[in-house]
Amino acid sequence: MSGPSPHTAAMSSPISPPPYLDDDQVERLTELLEQRAVPFRGFNLEALDGFLSALAVSPSLVPPDEWQPLVWGGKAPTWTDEDEAAQVQTLLMGHWNMCVARVRQDGDDLPDHLAPLMWLPEDPDLTGEDAVQEDALDVGRDWALGFFAGATLREAEWDQWLDGNDWIEEVFELLDQLASGEALNPEDPTAPATALGYRDRLGIVLGLPAMLADLNHHRVESLTPRTPIRRDAVPGRNAACPCGSGRKYKKCCGLAGAGT
Repeated sequence: MSGPSPHTAAMSSPISPPPYLDDDQVERLTELLEQRAVPFRGFNLEALDGFLSALAVSPSLVPPDEWQPLVWGGKAPTWTDEDEAAQVQTLLMGHWNMCVARVRQDGDDLPDHLAPLMWLPEDPDLTGEDAVQEDALDVGRDWALGFFAGATLREAEWDQWLDGNDWIEEVFELLDQLASGEALNPEDPTAPATALGYRDRLGIVLGLPAMLADLNHHRVESLTPRTPIRRDAVPGRNAACPCGSGRKYKKCCGLAGAGT
């Protein structure tokens, strides 16, 4: 698809945010969120990544002045000065650009710098006396909660997608497993849910880029105008036949159409 998407064009800013955040910028944004957002029921970095990912594949545009206050818990903080405010805006929109670039990629070939931002233990020990408790490794929980917070901003439109596409409902079910930590028995939905283990969580997390790519393809297709098929006007049955015979259409060329 050539040219900027409606999302990117509407999100442009005079601050010229980066196309993605480098390690130092990720660390700085993490600090700001922990200090100025999390204490006020705003997002941590992982939840923000899920939130912006939902907006990047949203059925319709959610402008910055609608979503940015939610990052901080409903009301943007008062920043120290204009420079700090500009820095925060640059970081937020750089993160947004990263999420938009991520969903446009083939999920199986995602560059490392566009990977979802979430905490993963480097080498969790799941065996032996010193094993990390699996239920403590809630990998992807905050990311999924952030995604659902973003989807809520266009809930009615998402519901239409869910009603018409079983595969999108399956994506939401997987995200719900990350958020709730439980998995329903597909063979017996009335059976008690089972706890979602670390390996199960990791499997869902590794599939997130492909899910986002599929959702973005669906978004683009839904925004693509469909050219209606034009059909030549058919004369009325009692109108003069356009072939010039002088007879009525139903007694001339209309007979051929009636016989097909």
